[in-house]
Amino acid sequence: MKLPRRQFLHLTAGATVLSAASRIAQAQAYPARPVRLIVPVAPGGAADITARLIGQRLSERLGQQFVIDNRPGGGANIGTEAVVRAPADGYTLLMIGGYNAINATLYQKLNFNFIRDIAPVATLTRSSIVMVVNPSVAAKSVPEFIAYAKANSGKITMASPGSGTASHIAGELFKMMAGVDMVHVPYRGGGPALTDLIAGQVQIMFVTIVSPIEYIRAGRLRAIAVTTATRSEALPDIPTVGEFLPGYEASNWYGIGAPRSTPVEVIDKLNKEINAGLADPKIKARLADLGGDVLALSPAEFGRLIAEETEKWAKVVRAANIKAE
Repeated sequence: MKLPRRQFLHLTAGATVLSAASRIAQAQAYPARPVRLIVPVAPGGAADITARLIGQRLSERLGQQFVIDNRPGGGANIGTEAVVRAPADGYTLLMIGGYNAINATLYQKLNFNFIRDIAPVATLTRSSIVMVVNPSVAAKSVPEFIAYAKANSGKITMASPGSGTASHIAGELFKMMAGVDMVHVPYRGGGPALTDLIAGQVQIMFVTIVSPIEYIRAGRLRAIAVTTATRSEALPDIPTVGEFLPGYEASNWYGIGAPRSTPVEVIDKLNKEINAGLADPKIKARLADLGGDVLALSPAEFGRLIAEETEKWAKVVRAANIKAE
């Protein structure tokens, strides 16, 4: 039977209203069971600790457990793909990091497209990387170090926790913008790299600020500059690289994502609760201990950040011909 146009439009409109009402009702009831927050890196690091802190806050506020599920491996790609393949219902979330933006270009054959397949939910923190040298290096400022590096071209060793890590990429961006040649020495993790830097086996490292800060304060390492656009609260007397190389910026950032097509109402609910948690002085203080400054954005703003970072690091990865380990 063919319905009259007016009746058909009326029924269609009614179905749309019911669908919207159903989605809103689902969002209001969310979460009705425990939620998994997949952290695609090993336990114990800043990403893991930050995830557990926010997960506990969400558990308390929303009345269901937010269970941390560490899925390390593949440079964070194994855990990321697990979320890409999960149902888009808000019950599987991803701890997003700068590693995701780098990996989009670093890995040639991923089984997903991060920007397309992961919906941004909420940002958490942005933390500075510090340019730190062994005290045997004479330079005490960015201009002095650039002059020193040019006078010793190809002789200075630059440690990193591994090829394609945020630390490595920050160093490569510095090399490009400063016009210096340093030998990259990749390690299997930040701990061994930092140990060799303190021992003088390597001369310089770009490293997340929380790792070397006690060595800096004790005089066992010298901080030259921080890599964020503004100075770090943890090292307020240390200038930024950008004060000497205009436009330079590199940082570690974390946030929460979900499979694409996750209901907007669920994403908005999570964003609201997470941003409220980030405003809590106790949580802000704990995140500061991890070297992170609170970064509270809307899902749309987070999406733009991911796109900008992906484009930015793609240029560095290609220019430096960086390959995944």
